[in-house]
Amino acid sequence: MWLIMAALSALFAGLTAILAKCGIKKTDSDVATALRTVVVLLFSWVMVFIVGSAGTVTQISGKSLAFLILSGLATGASWLCYFKALSAGDVNKVVPIDKSSTILSVLLAIFLLGEREHLTVKLIGTAFLALGIFLMIERKEAGGARADGIWLPYAFASAAFAALTSILAKIGITGVESNLGTAIRTGVVLAMAWLIVFFKGKQGQVRGIDRRELLFIALSGLATGASWLCYYYAIQNGVVSVVVPIDKLSILVTVAFSYAVFREKLTRKAAVGLALMVLGTLAMAIWV
Repeated sequence: MWLIMAALSALFAGLTAILAKCGIKKTDSDVATALRTVVVLLFSWVMVFIVGSAGTVTQISGKSLAFLILSGLATGASWLCYFKALSAGDVNKVVPIDKSSTILSVLLAIFLLGEREHLTVKLIGTAFLALGIFLMIERKEAGGARADGIWLPYAFASAAFAALTSILAKIGITGVESNLGTAIRTGVVLAMAWLIVFFKGKQGQVRGIDRRELLFIALSGLATGASWLCYYYAIQNGVVSVVVPIDKLSILVTVAFSYAVFREKLTRKAAVGLALMVLGTLAMAIWV
């Protein structure tokens, strides 16, 4: 079941990137992140009440709560960097860098969580992922140098925070119902996102958001909520060093939709990189 949930997480995560891109053409990325987090929080708590886990809030240990909060802070930082990068760069360039968090997540899971079973397969798969990501990272054509300088650091920062999120969440969600853990984390992300908006004085932009973009922001929030619920169920019940790579196969969905919606084509080099990423992930999913 956790493998299925990891695959569903990848599907919804892939849709998230495309829907979010559609929602931040004119809308500020920080404002969009804050608004979509509201949708994710509502969606998460609806699921908590559906599964009947709301009454177990008082049973959460101090350690679990602390790590869930830290995981939420890492997620918030990752989101803010990710959507800033998306607003300035091409989806096909930003997403592969963001997915490099897989490499760090797998290594952290091996050395910090002790997930050393089938270590050789995991390391080979991670090497394939690293090479694939390297091949997919391309500079823009003429006139894109300025944009590269804007989105690239944000994309790498997003990957670093995302890697920390998985490890912190695995520790924090132990003994906590996964939907409830997701809802608590989302509350932290929401607070962080809106603090950034008010700190930068962007709250006045909320009223002027284009209705069409607002719709896409809301839809991306629903996709994110669905992805998170599936992901943290898989994290809680499965192996982090396997769940994370499967989740990152969302890049297949993202690449397909980015071509269909934005006409962003992959070069031959990038296509080889994508194939290596898929092979590395499948190796870990099948043999581990």
